[in-house]
Amino acid sequence: MLRSFLIYLSKAQWAQKMVTGWSFAWKAASRFVAGEKTEDAIRAIRELNAKGINATLDHLGEHTSTMEEAAQSTSEILAILDEIDRAEVRANVSIKLTQIGMGLDESVCRENLGRILQRAKEHRNFVRVDIEDTPYTDTTIAIYKAMLERGFTNRHFGMAVQSYLFRAEADTKLLLENKTTIRLVKGAYKEPPDKAFPKKADVDANYDLLTKLMMDASLAGRSNLSEDGRIPPIPAIATHDEKRIEFAVSYANKVGLPKDGLEFQMLYGIRRDLQEKLVKEGYPVRVYVPFGTHWYPYFMRRLAERPANIWFFISNFFRG
Repeated sequence: MLRSFLIYLSKAQWAQKMVTGWSFAWKAASRFVAGEKTEDAIRAIRELNAKGINATLDHLGEHTSTMEEAAQSTSEILAILDEIDRAEVRANVSIKLTQIGMGLDESVCRENLGRILQRAKEHRNFVRVDIEDTPYTDTTIAIYKAMLERGFTNRHFGMAVQSYLFRAEADTKLLLENKTTIRLVKGAYKEPPDKAFPKKADVDANYDLLTKLMMDASLAGRSNLSEDGRIPPIPAIATHDEKRIEFAVSYANKVGLPKDGLEFQMLYGIRRDLQEKLVKEGYPVRVYVPFGTHWYPYFMRRLAERPANIWFFISNFFRG
């Protein structure tokens, strides 16, 4: 129930206005958000790179309400790709399609995404399209297919899959037919009971199943991390759950998948110890680095995911 309430708050404008007005709120959020400006994010990426960790950069924002906002978001993402290239950091980019107009006009979203992927191609970089809540899943996959028809490939962009959805296995198999690079997450949205597994054990079991499917595809396609750390292999195991990580390592060893044939992904500010441990063991690790002024929805979803994050927020409240 608490998780559902926090997810509700992540979309509530009245709550956003109230929380972002609290001086301590940004202090708490800054654990999970690299900063509000591009230079803040690049600085954070350099620190990660120095530890042998790659990054994916997300300029926070979703559900733009006007065409002008979607155009502005597109321009900002293009500028981020330019800045990554100029800074020569080991990073790619993650985006949400509602940020560039999917909820307004699908054709406009396709054009905006096409511009972004073309820029990524020019810079020999990569764009990860995040999956959002289920009202947008079919449209997201349709837009993905449209980009394939334009000639963009898994060297230019990839997708995400949420293991808590009943449809996740079918979506994963469909994406793997095109050797799509997939970020596998458990899911952070509130979904109705006819769309998602209600029990954690089922979500975890599905996560492991999808991990196997992706690793088999990586082995068959000889997919591996690029030398510059920007183009990922097919499986991106995005979790802080040590049991899921242990399963992935065990299965990779069983089938003989090289360490650079997968990567582990984690969120900025969470389980730094685990990130560094995996790097020492020789596995590619990529950290999701969010930045920007629209940090509130992202922050609230992080609170919803783990009770420990809520206590972190409360402790900052009492510190003032």
